[in-house]
Amino acid sequence: MIIGQPGAGKSTLAREMGRILDLPVFHIDHIHWMPGWRERPREDKTRLCREVHALDRWIFEGGHSVTWPERLARADMLVWIDLPISLRLWRVTRRGLRKEHRPDLPADCPERLDPEFLRWIWATRHSARINCARLFQGAGDDKRRFHLRNPRAVRGFSVALAYARRKGTLG
Repeated sequence: MIIGQPGAGKSTLAREMGRILDLPVFHIDHIHWMPGWRERPREDKTRLCREVHALDRWIFEGGHSVTWPERLARADMLVWIDLPISLRLWRVTRRGLRKEHRPDLPADCPERLDPEFLRWIWATRHSARINCARLFQGAGDDKRRFHLRNPRAVRGFSVALAYARRKGTLG
């Protein structure tokens, strides 16, 4: 389970972890959005998240925090990418200006620079971080937890994960 705020790199890390661990990757944006940037009804999002949780193996990145307790109960690892707001806003702005294709977005949801989204990121910078911290701190001792606070830590985590996989020491 990977959590963090927009622009933190959750989707990128999820794809990398999926490649390293040979696990299917699920992105909340595929559940949250329907084609054409239409938001899916809350009940449908909850149902779709639960369908992912019910699978035996997965990497699931992103929000819909109402389902976090269930997701965490099924996860064996929790990764919190907790990057500074300035870096996250820069990343979101850059990808919007570049109109980068993101595989974590559904069909017919082209990347865009959305001032409303940038305002939402800014407005929720404290509350969303508090929610992530609360989940992270409340995770049981049976969960492997990783709090990654900068891009170097994220890269180091990926390298260490790949090394552990090659050596057969993931546990």
